[in-house]
Amino acid sequence: MTTTIDQQAAPAAVQGQIGKPRSWLGVIGLSIVTLGIYGLYWNYKVFQETKDYSGEGLGGIVGLVLGFITGGLVTAFMLPSEVSGLYVRDGRESPVSVTTGIWVIVPFVGGLVWLYKVQGALSDFWRSKGA
Repeated sequence: MTTTIDQQAAPAAVQGQIGKPRSWLGVIGLSIVTLGIYGLYWNYKVFQETKDYSGEGLGGIVGLVLGFITGGLVTAFMLPSEVSGLYVRDGRESPVSVTTGIWVIVPFVGGLVWLYKVQGALSDFWRSKGA
């Protein structure tokens, strides 16, 4: 008798350390006060936290370098994708997707809307996990 492996079953999500919920207004304020240094730190931390929790994704260093090299354009699409992955692996519908990155091309307010959506979804996810 042979045993078959169900290849349709999704692997169990790795649940590592829960990330820190952050206020999108706090991210903006600290980025302004530190002349953008906090924005780089934030970019590193959110990519690292998603990888630490799920075991998947770019990670902090790669996310930071990629964001720095591309002026944030690539990471504007990658981060919502990684946040969406957290929700999907948790069996929930994600409030953001890779297309959320399109907001960054809208002059003046697009980046603010993007940050509101992405950081809001990420903070909600961390709070749902007990953060």
